Amino acid sequence: MSSVILADGETFESMLRRFNKKVQADGILSEVRKRQHFESPSVRRKKKAAAKRRKSLRR
Repeated sequence: MSSVILADGETFESMLRRFNKKVQADGILSEVRKRQHFESPSVRRKKKAAAKRRKSLRR
């Protein structure tokens, strides 16, 4: 769980910006999106293979 403490003289907007950066750095949102719908292991393998193919095509 990410938390941010409001410093003296700090605005709410700057605290919210720090919180958003911390959440993004921790990868919380991507984890939530990943867990939002169940993916069977076979689908996960297919997606991983497709990503690997796309990555190799870029090189």
